[in-house]
Amino acid sequence: MTDSDATPGATSASLRRAAPRARRVEAVTGRTPWPLAVPAAIAVAFLLLPLVGLLLRAPWRELPRILVESSALDALRLSLTTATEATVISVVLGVPLAWVLARARFPGRGLLRALVTLPLVLPPVVGGVALLFAFGRRGFIGIYLDQWFGITLPFTTAGVVVAETFVAMPFLIVTVEGALRSASRGLEEAAATLGSRPFATFRRVTLPMIAPSLVAGAVLCWARALGEFGATITFAGNFPGVTQTMPLAVYQALERDPDAAVALSLVLLVVSIAVLALLRDRWLRPGAAL
Repeated sequence: MTDSDATPGATSASLRRAAPRARRVEAVTGRTPWPLAVPAAIAVAFLLLPLVGLLLRAPWRELPRILVESSALDALRLSLTTATEATVISVVLGVPLAWVLARARFPGRGLLRALVTLPLVLPPVVGGVALLFAFGRRGFIGIYLDQWFGITLPFTTAGVVVAETFVAMPFLIVTVEGALRSASRGLEEAAATLGSRPFATFRRVTLPMIAPSLVAGAVLCWARALGEFGATITFAGNFPGVTQTMPLAVYQALERDPDAAVALSLVLLVVSIAVLALLRDRWLRPGAAL
């Protein structure tokens, strides 16, 4: 028997001997150690039990009547509109800023990144106060907006958009900057070698390359804007039909009608889950956001 004749049999025997070992290794590596499983189960319970409590407390039979009689539809419409506008502004302004933070080289870039992402950790109420002193009628910018252009932002629907953009834009910036930092620059360098201008390269090569992260960041930005409360109520107030978004409507209803507050909370919960469920498999894959 030649070597060529013996090789297939030896290979098959080696594969048969290796298969049980591979299955054992897979079983061991796929098993969750109890020091990790127990805290993971506690974390799941901690995150899900409040939602279960909300579902158990919901007045299901009275839900249609409560939603029709309350200002839920107006608040929901305003929330969806302002959150979408805030997201569009964040994409238009935040993506270029993310590129600058990821690719440009200039003194103080680290400090700029820290200041830009400060709203991530800043209490929203403090952000609302800061917006008042900047864009209020007596703010150092708002006074000129009022005198020169007759534009007043506080306690208006536009003020809601400003507050939501201030709080939500850093989520988009952090996501897109992370994608730009981790993306391979080979295609961009090839495009530049072929004579493509920097902005054309950004539009035709860079943007398609980071599209999943851009969409994921926009979704996170939109969800954060939809749930914004502190900066909105401080800077824009809580006027039904004008500045009262869904979180503000929940807060107001909680003081006089807990059932209405639960009903409004369920609406927000359903909208948020629907958005995440629709985009999860295609865009919000593990590793797509950062």
